[in-house]
Amino acid sequence: MGNTVLIVDDAEFMRVMLRDIVEEMDLTVVGEAADGFEAIEVFRRTRPALVLMDITMPNLDGIEALQQILQDVPETIVVMITALGQKEQVLSAIKAGARDFIIKPFDQERVQETLSNLLTVCPVA
Repeated sequence: MGNTVLIVDDAEFMRVMLRDIVEEMDLTVVGEAADGFEAIEVFRRTRPALVLMDITMPNLDGIEALQQILQDVPETIVVMITALGQKEQVLSAIKAGARDFIIKPFDQERVQETLSNLLTVCPVA
């Protein structure tokens, strides 16, 4: 597992932005996905320590994908990405096991601080 990351967002530009932020932290991006079904498939293949996942996506949303990922590997650190005004979805994600959330539009320092804190509190093998 190590400090590996899966980035899940239906917007390619968001995945690129997150990849740049994550790689600047010396974390390894092992995969990207554009929807929940793809996220589960890539997760099962790569087994990342951390997943950054948008809540609102086509086909299968982030909360349903979160539940499946945590059913497979409960210790996975999942951080949800959400737009302003999605309070109910954020609460559902936290109840489902997400460790934290990041609100779009986000800034690099906030993302890095969140990930650093989580990786310190929940170190992965």
